[in-house]
Amino acid sequence: MPDQLLYAMEVALNGLMAGVMYSLVALGFVLIFKASGIFNYAQGVMALFAAMTLVGIQNGQVPFSHMINAALGTDIHHFGWSVPALAAIALTVVVMVGLAWAVNRFVFRHLVNQEPIILFMATIGLAYFLEGVADLMWGSEIKTLDVGLPQGINDWVDTATFDLFGYGFFIDNLDIVATVIAGLLVAGLVMFSQYTKQGRALRAVADDHQAALSVGISLNFIWVLVWSIAGFVALVAGIMWGAKSGVQFSLSLIALKALPVLMLGGFTSIPGAIVGGLIIGVGEKLFEFCFGNGQCFGGIIDLGGATETWFAYVLALGFLVFRPQGLFGEKIIERV
Repeated sequence: MPDQLLYAMEVALNGLMAGVMYSLVALGFVLIFKASGIFNYAQGVMALFAAMTLVGIQNGQVPFSHMINAALGTDIHHFGWSVPALAAIALTVVVMVGLAWAVNRFVFRHLVNQEPIILFMATIGLAYFLEGVADLMWGSEIKTLDVGLPQGINDWVDTATFDLFGYGFFIDNLDIVATVIAGLLVAGLVMFSQYTKQGRALRAVADDHQAALSVGISLNFIWVLVWSIAGFVALVAGIMWGAKSGVQFSLSLIALKALPVLMLGGFTSIPGAIVGGLIIGVGEKLFEFCFGNGQCFGGIIDLGGATETWFAYVLALGFLVFRPQGLFGEKIIERV
């Protein structure tokens, strides 16, 4: 088998893994938009906030230590203990549920029936607020996140592909774990939506708010629930991205890469978030391999690299021309 084809296969596999990571972020967007019609620009910052909170709790860091020390003249930064990973994750989930309640209670409860652009601007304000609070609580330095997830090359894949093709594929263990977790998460969300009372209520609210109210469904409860689930999804995404590249403020920018995923998969489809992520992940890796580095067609086209930064948006833009609602999105027809 030609070497270039083997390299392309390895690139495609790594693209699938990267696409799963994009999908984890896109899931949070889909959940909130489907239940409330709000495009949550703050989803990426929620992943950052969750990851920073997890690291802070795990390391026993004192929240707002810089402010406390400046006000009281002390020099206290840590409690002197560390928290096991599972316990730290559980405590972070509690924090994210509390955040969901606060967001609904103090922000969106007062914006019911407002125009979508107003709700969108509110999420932009929420994003910058959370980013500032995260900085004040835990500091702005890059943090290492370690919850015991395996990292490094997968020896089994390397050995199996070498025996099969004479060339070992480099697949990161963390990417494989992320793929498994994303699959379980999607399956769990689908089962929750289809087979639980709260899931059916969530779908009813997504279809028609007024009709849901008329049968006794509490919109406040549903919105707190969906923001809590989105916060949990943000925590999972934050763990995966934080373990991969460190917990830093650039982590919030992964929300921008989720936008093309949503455009391809559809803003209201959970499976669409996964499929869109896989398409973007594989597409950008193969495009970079073939045309960014000139590895295909005899190097006739060589764009000089860095195509991963814009390929997803160009693909999504072209896709919108032919199917604006996305692959799995619902086509909305409004009477005027």
